[in-house]
Amino acid sequence: MYRTPAVSKMVIVMGKKHLTNEERSQIEHLLRGGSSIKKIASILKKSTSTISREVKKHATLSNKSALGRIPNRCVHRRNCTKLLLCEDHPNCAKRRCSTCNLCNLRCPDFVEEHCQRLASPPYVCNGCESEYLCTLRKKYYLHKLAQAAYKELLSESRTGVNIAQEELLRLDEFISPLIQNGQSIHHIVTSNPDEFACSEKSIYRYVNGNLLSARNIDMPRVCRLRPRKSKPAEHKVDKQCRIGRSFDDYLKYLAANPDTAVVEMDTVEGKRGGSVLLTLHFRNCSFMLAFLRERNVSQSVINTFNYLYSILGKDVFRKLFPVILTDNGSEFSNPSALENACDGTRITSIYYCNPSAPYQKPTIENNHEFIRRILPKGSSFDDLTQSDIQLMMNHINSYRREKLNDKSPLQSFSFFYGQDILDRLGATLITPNDILLRPSLLRK
Repeated sequence: MYRTPAVSKMVIVMGKKHLTNEERSQIEHLLRGGSSIKKIASILKKSTSTISREVKKHATLSNKSALGRIPNRCVHRRNCTKLLLCEDHPNCAKRRCSTCNLCNLRCPDFVEEHCQRLASPPYVCNGCESEYLCTLRKKYYLHKLAQAAYKELLSESRTGVNIAQEELLRLDEFISPLIQNGQSIHHIVTSNPDEFACSEKSIYRYVNGNLLSARNIDMPRVCRLRPRKSKPAEHKVDKQCRIGRSFDDYLKYLAANPDTAVVEMDTVEGKRGGSVLLTLHFRNCSFMLAFLRERNVSQSVINTFNYLYSILGKDVFRKLFPVILTDNGSEFSNPSALENACDGTRITSIYYCNPSAPYQKPTIENNHEFIRRILPKGSSFDDLTQSDIQLMMNHINSYRREKLNDKSPLQSFSFFYGQDILDRLGATLITPNDILLRPSLLRK
């Protein structure tokens, strides 16, 4: 009958299941001191596999080079004799290209060398005796970043909806027509008990989160009830969407493909609950596209991508949008539908900024300033049409920029991609003296 101590012990063990910030700090300190994974596990009273998984999972890539040496990571760097790789700098004073900072970017034969030590414990460069002499790409375990990543994952696991995309589509096809016929969710669930693996409350959440075709307006009783004052939860289509698409993954991709043209994607909101804009900004030429959407939901973004694919074609779409960087908004939480065309063809790659880090896509954030000159914050987009938005973007994209050598984004885009693509997108150059960046541009 004496079982209280056993229960208490179980509670204590369960309470320490996750590593704390203090324990992560201790791991970093011990790694820096040269302690092995096994020794760290013994000190923290954790299993060796727990510490090993923690270090490998939260290891952060770093471009830190050797002290006073260029970051040459090529496997051929010791015996390389290449000269004058930079054709635009014929008078370069460097005796060999391997001693130049631009070597890895310009050389067509560049093959990155990876440190073999990182494949075995402790899997990071913390405490390595060659750290300050090594020019290769490094990995570090940093407890602050590890704790932040843990909190982010914990937060994401507790938000959104726990349902697969296929199941959500099946649920939508079955339940939305019945709701639109005037049936209540309670009636539908009780009449079809074998059709649902989720609760009645969950279905209400899906409708309220705009994940189904049916809307709250289709349910008269819901419309009569006073809405709760609490902010509705953000509903992500795929809670695991950032796996393999994080900002670190984005940096790895750019390091391997430095010449890739990046497009930044974001949402510009009007009056709360109304229409919004989807914006796509080309970093290389400051050209920006904007598309009007009735609701800020995932499907509206997918529809926009399908429209662009239909007017551009596969080859042009791939050329324009090889990589897209966006934030963690729920409207972008279905990357598989954005990355693949209707026929299953891969057409782009989606990556996500870190949470609360708009500075990681600065060019589109800065370019929104021009939109806000015409459509100030708080203004409604509900009475606008896509033609209005196109007119606005023509004026913005015709505005000359100092950073483009006094050329306009339209002119720069035409130089990179050709006038034919601009014609397909409906972009038209506005004469300099006719450009208007005031709200009066769209007044009817």
